[in-house]
Amino acid sequence: MIVDCAVYDEGRRRVGEFQLHDALRQCHGNDSFAWIGLYEPTEEEFDSVRREFQLHELAVEDAINAHQRPKLEVYGDMLFLVLKTARYVDSDEVVEFGEILVFLGDGFIITVRHGEATALHDVRESVESNSELLQHGPGAVLHAIVDRVVDDYVPALEGLRVDIEEVENDVFSPERRSSAQRIYFLKREVLQFTRATAPLVDPVNRLAQGRYDHVHEKVHPYFRDVDDHLVRVHEQLEAFSDLLTSVLSANLTQVTVQQNEDVRKISAAVALIAVPTMIAGIYGMNFDHMPELGWQYGYPLVVGIMVVVCTALYRYFKRAGWL
Repeated sequence: MIVDCAVYDEGRRRVGEFQLHDALRQCHGNDSFAWIGLYEPTEEEFDSVRREFQLHELAVEDAINAHQRPKLEVYGDMLFLVLKTARYVDSDEVVEFGEILVFLGDGFIITVRHGEATALHDVRESVESNSELLQHGPGAVLHAIVDRVVDDYVPALEGLRVDIEEVENDVFSPERRSSAQRIYFLKREVLQFTRATAPLVDPVNRLAQGRYDHVHEKVHPYFRDVDDHLVRVHEQLEAFSDLLTSVLSANLTQVTVQQNEDVRKISAAVALIAVPTMIAGIYGMNFDHMPELGWQYGYPLVVGIMVVVCTALYRYFKRAGWL
């Protein structure tokens, strides 16, 4: 559905409500443009937008179906940008992703939002309060949207950082428990987050370098700031991935060490039981002629031998760290 349809003149929103077919016609000169905002439109709902603004059919298909990889494409005199939005859901320890698809052309900017992350209402209010920047056309709106999306990555990163610290503490705590499953799920979230941000680094860098005439030259420095923030996000995600790999290796190593300790303890216990079992088994055989069978002190001697041997074995295993 269409959330908002506005026309801006010289950095200020024109008073009144506009129908879709009037929005583009109201834009005249270099200081006027329309901003159309849509939320999860159907193909039928988006068809009127496509016809009014003559959008490329491939970009329209991407905007309707969503689930696109972040990218920046040029269709004639129009830019098409796909952004992945992110928010962290602490209860499930997952990063929830959405999409914002932006059509930027001469005299208009169209935003299509999918998912709950990064609402654009606050972005619109913030942009409208800065008329000086808004005078530079729809490229200023594009910057505000990209800037908000990248800024929203930071809380999601913080949520992941807290969980990674918790799993680190679990791995190196004296308590015996395996955190491999939680580490794997966190690593998966980091990987998906990286897939949502890494492809965006190059498009934002190109916008910062001023490669497109669609964006006013005075907006380029603002994109350079966003580019710097995005690179930091990407580097942080790579660091998270490396750290989780190391933590997983440490966890598996600890599990192996613990298993070896268990095997040693079991082996020591088996040895302690095996000696008296062997001696008792020998003297439990039903033969008529066996040494010491008729000896008065045979029983206490055998029991004493068992105690001495088991005590010696116990002390040996204790010194060796097997018990």
